Amino acid sequence: MAIGRPLQHQPEEALKAAINTFWRSGYYHTSMRDLLDAMALSRSSLYQSFGNKEALFLLALQNYRDELLATLSEQLDAADSAWSFIEQLLYSAAETDSQQASLGCLLFNSATELGGEDSPPAQTARDSVASINAFFSDVIKRAQQEGSIADTRDPDSAAQFLTLSMSGLRLLMKNGASQHQAQQTVDFILRGLG
Repeated sequence: MAIGRPLQHQPEEALKAAINTFWRSGYYHTSMRDLLDAMALSRSSLYQSFGNKEALFLLALQNYRDELLATLSEQLDAADSAWSFIEQLLYSAAETDSQQASLGCLLFNSATELGGEDSPPAQTARDSVASINAFFSDVIKRAQQEGSIADTRDPDSAAQFLTLSMSGLRLLMKNGASQHQAQQTVDFILRGLG
């Protein structure tokens, strides 16, 4: 049995380049040429390592989601309380620099772009947003146990509110809102959650 040629690239670095390309341009506006250029791969190397464009996008979205959830979990563990975590998360999003803000969030961008399509990329985008909702639901429950959010609130509904607020805040920043405007928006979001 013949052994294939060894990979001449770093798969992790190539995947990061793909994530950034999809993040900047979206699924449909990213061409195979865009990916090949960004990842510095030949077409055969890309197919050998990652499959087709759809398979690469699914992997990119899952990787982004997993890293985001891991980062959020670390931030929650380091926070003084669940409420403190929520405040830090929202105010941090409001203070995002303009270049980073212009990208928005890959998960929210993809869910918006792919909408209600019946396709693996659309389903993966929906599943990714659902995983963020589930994480936020756990945060809300913890905040309720700590007494900072009323226990009469439905945690899943409050989590959806937080997810939608984060998405809206990202959109606001992406469209050029000032940090002052974004921080005022965060004040309203926190009053709605509390």
